[in-house]
Amino acid sequence: MGQTITEKIFSDHVGHPVFAGEIIKSKIDMVIGNDITTPISIKAFEQSGATKLANPDGFSIVMDHYIPAKDIASANQAKISREFAYKHDLKHYFDEKDMGIEHALLPEKGLVVPGDVIIGADSHTCTHGALGAFATGMGSTDLAFAMITGENWFKVPESIKVVFSGKPKQHVYGKDLILEVIRLLGVDGALYRTLEFTGDTIGHLSMDDRFSLCNMAIEAGAKSGIVAVDEITKAFLSDKNLAREPKFFYSDDDATYVQVLHIDVANLDPVIAYPFLPSNGKSINEAVKDDLAIDQVFIGSCTNGRLEDLRIAASILKGRKVARKTRLIITPATQKISLQAQKEGLVEIFIEAGAVFSNPTCGACLGGYMGILGKNERCVATTNRNFVGRMGDRTSEIYLANSAVAAASAVMGKITDPRTL
Repeated sequence: MGQTITEKIFSDHVGHPVFAGEIIKSKIDMVIGNDITTPISIKAFEQSGATKLANPDGFSIVMDHYIPAKDIASANQAKISREFAYKHDLKHYFDEKDMGIEHALLPEKGLVVPGDVIIGADSHTCTHGALGAFATGMGSTDLAFAMITGENWFKVPESIKVVFSGKPKQHVYGKDLILEVIRLLGVDGALYRTLEFTGDTIGHLSMDDRFSLCNMAIEAGAKSGIVAVDEITKAFLSDKNLAREPKFFYSDDDATYVQVLHIDVANLDPVIAYPFLPSNGKSINEAVKDDLAIDQVFIGSCTNGRLEDLRIAASILKGRKVARKTRLIITPATQKISLQAQKEGLVEIFIEAGAVFSNPTCGACLGGYMGILGKNERCVATTNRNFVGRMGDRTSEIYLANSAVAAASAVMGKITDPRTL
């Protein structure tokens, strides 16, 4: 019987063929913690009596949500992870000295490798599936178990095959593709399943697009999202000092899927997710007709804070100004991206347009800081969630969009189709 890419990755890790529905105990290649969830894992680790990490080189802590600390509580929270990292002499510990959002930083560092099994105490760990790895979010105590044993239990997920066909139109990106998938499936349409992204469209998507695509698999309830390795993936990996030898797996033609979803990308326009669910997707054409004035625009996050996003935004903002009644916050996902944006002159374009360009952080995405919304304010965001109160006051509204739509909306002060500028 044929296997999916996900079944093959787990088979490789347990040493015999496994299929969807089986309960297995698998070795973990990379365990990822952050400043919010890791302190709980550390407490569980220490209460267990454990004194050593099972696989120190396969454990990373990335301080990204509230770094630099925004208040006393976040400073003390960070202190717990920091002291643990120093105590165990962690090789892969990242704070202000080399900061970034975990799901952008680790691939950049070569710490995520094709064929890996990766877990993180953050739901958007599924981002790493863009590199042909199985990656999923788990709870903080699950993380502690992996820290202690180097392994964890899984139910091998069933897979939904998403077949994208056609070349994307201008200003249609990976973000639009995943918003369309979520619109069609709903927020629980892929519960505990893998979304396997395939089709000829994939060849038109950059790695940044693929990271966005896999990042929001969780918004459809999926356990993971995954894209098989191709030449674009290999080019991305070519300049990385990879932590492990990559393994390339591909689904068999006779693999079993619980559903096959076909999406004609050639006829897809930019998608906007209206409040208060990522599945509440509407065409940019409808959003423009609704004539929605915008108070704030946020370009950043683990979904769309990469270099390509900044280049797209700069191409629209160059020579233009942010609307008088609109605020624009641009947050790069890593220091390396920030530095490259400065070298390319993107930061100058942003500031001259009237934007705020911040340090790398999750920041405004989760209503953490640097962009909290007030009463009844509207925000266009390149983030992944638009739940009630996600970025501030419970009466505020978030409209999820790609970087081009976000930048164009900042210029016009209302949701705007970038293709009309």
